[in-house]
Amino acid sequence: MASPAHAESDYDAGRRLFRLDGGNVTYAFKVTAEGLLQSVYWGARLGERDAIDGPVITGHSGFDVTANVVPQEYAGQGGGLFAEPALKVAWPDGNRDLVLHYAAHRLGRDSIEIDLRDIQRPLTVTLRYTIDRDTGIVGRSAVIANGGQTDVRVDQAAAAGYTLPVNPAYRLHYTTGRWAAEWQRQDRPLTAGATLLESRRGSTGSEHNPWFAVTVDERTTEEAGPVWFGALAWSGSFRISVNTDVAGRARIVGGYNPFDFAYRLAPGERLETPVFYAGYSGEGMGDASRRMHRFQRAEILPREDGRLPLRPVLYNSWEATEFDVDEAGQMRLAEQAARLGVERFVMDDGWFGARNSDRAGLGDWQVNPEKFPNGLKPLIDKVKSLDMEFGLWVEPEMVNPDSDLYRQHPDWVINFEGRPRTEGRNQLVLNLARTDVRDHLLGVLDRLLAENDIAFLKWDYNRNWSEPGWPQLAPADQQRIYVQYVRNLYYILDELRRRHPRVEIESCSGGGGRVDMGIMARTDQLWTSDNTDPVDRLLIQDGFTQAYAPAVMMAWVTDSPHWVNGRESSLAFRFLSAMQGGLGIGTDLGDWSEEDFTVARNYVAIYKRIRATVQQGELYRLHRPTKGNVHSATFYVGEDQAQAVLFVLTQGTHLGDPQGPVVVRGLDAEARYRVERMDGEPLVPGTPAEASGAFWMGRGIDVPLRGDFQGAGLIFTRVR
Repeated sequence: MASPAHAESDYDAGRRLFRLDGGNVTYAFKVTAEGLLQSVYWGARLGERDAIDGPVITGHSGFDVTANVVPQEYAGQGGGLFAEPALKVAWPDGNRDLVLHYAAHRLGRDSIEIDLRDIQRPLTVTLRYTIDRDTGIVGRSAVIANGGQTDVRVDQAAAAGYTLPVNPAYRLHYTTGRWAAEWQRQDRPLTAGATLLESRRGSTGSEHNPWFAVTVDERTTEEAGPVWFGALAWSGSFRISVNTDVAGRARIVGGYNPFDFAYRLAPGERLETPVFYAGYSGEGMGDASRRMHRFQRAEILPREDGRLPLRPVLYNSWEATEFDVDEAGQMRLAEQAARLGVERFVMDDGWFGARNSDRAGLGDWQVNPEKFPNGLKPLIDKVKSLDMEFGLWVEPEMVNPDSDLYRQHPDWVINFEGRPRTEGRNQLVLNLARTDVRDHLLGVLDRLLAENDIAFLKWDYNRNWSEPGWPQLAPADQQRIYVQYVRNLYYILDELRRRHPRVEIESCSGGGGRVDMGIMARTDQLWTSDNTDPVDRLLIQDGFTQAYAPAVMMAWVTDSPHWVNGRESSLAFRFLSAMQGGLGIGTDLGDWSEEDFTVARNYVAIYKRIRATVQQGELYRLHRPTKGNVHSATFYVGEDQAQAVLFVLTQGTHLGDPQGPVVVRGLDAEARYRVERMDGEPLVPGTPAEASGAFWMGRGIDVPLRGDFQGAGLIFTRVR
């Protein structure tokens, strides 16, 4: 369904009601008689002259006074509030009561700013609202300011609180995971009792992702029914609380994780929260994800000269060589990668310092003179002569204790004085919150990029925090590390992009451990998981694309049997799994046969034909894989509907069960489309080579699969 291509904000002074309209969504809230900011409506777009007004809400009983029952947009912890607060503070005199009332507002074309003030003390919160004109996605954040003469300690700070009306049939959707098993879809009834989606790790983490969706049982499917969804744009410790309050409404509050959190605001100081984006669709989970994808492509991802570039076909050397890299070996790999039509050659770990294993050298970002006696230039020149770009692996935020950097600056790591320094992967985390550490890393990376023709950095992050101390600060300020670390990470990425605008960056954290809309705004692609098994990846990619766009989702073809589970699969099957995002190849090409090279060249060439559709088209999930039944059918439709791509893969078939046709979606019903298989095999007898979009979306196409680890890819091309 097309969305109205405009957005606007409005204020009805008579009702004291604010309204944001974007796409086919309306978001409204009002000022109550008591001065509280009350949520009123969030859903399908209402008429311009429709009167919107929330009910007058008073206390439920002596146990639940007005402040606890009113669905506040941004609730302070005070005035009788027992629901999840957006903001909790403490003053030096012991007062911890905070009641935020409306003070002023300012309207933009498609934005609103609201000033809230405590009823007595000089603390203000400025709420920022935006709405996207295409998708109706709302962006909300807050700026907390101390206008007094004494310090204020912030103990909890959310970006926003969202409220849904009473409905006993809500179901919460989210993703969980761990290393090599990220993006596992979960759902549960939304009933009384809080569900916490959080990271306490200092970074986003794999355990929970900062994304949610709420549907309505028996009404919402993949392609129909209401969905409210959102994602927090923050790459550090976060928490999203989802709860049903005493009045039966669903409340979603998200922002900094209050676990181990404290932020002292000096007089005149401010604390700005991340942005919590949220949207609504009346057309099911599929449309909800497509809206998020469009918004991310148009408004979040970095753009080059006003356009969103396509992801090149990439080769990465890690699985071929691990730490055993040298000039001659990498040149041989580059020659083999070029035979496939690869466009970007990436040398992974092992090129710097004393880096012969993961036990030493991390932090010493100088080229290893034994492995590369003439520096990186001969390898880069070789790669470019083969018509490929050159990329490099880095892990700037980490250090091995066995490194020159650590020996010179043992105080630069996150630590508590006198306590053990717990290692993960034989490394410690540099305290990026420190300005000197930030500036050192920026300088090292800037020189690396200035002195070498590097087009791409794979930015890795292979452990989470422990002992999160900052001994150089006063004890009352050490927990600022949770905010300042991420702010400085963003600063480095932003500054590198400013100084080297043609360099692209991938966010990697042992796989999908740092994927969120905050890091997405500063990087060009995201590493989905270290698990590249093609069957597991169908589950992983299904969860990933519910929240994030295929435009950034990297997927590799790697060796068989796979190192995670020993599963064997054909090279064609591995390509069909990996071609559903940004295509990479990470195998040991020295072990390939000529037949392997022939198969791979064919699929790489086909991928270049379809990648604009896969990466920047609309994704329809026709059959979602589940554990124990990994059967997947995904359909990508180009923005202009001139091309579409169907991938059908199955882990195995059983009992000779009959298979019905695959009915696709999203085509131009009146246009005619020619269909071809990617492997060149003929279509099933009786299948027309050309038919209308209405035919393919009505009757469908037969794609019978027999056996284990079978797949097929088909291309639909509009002919008239």
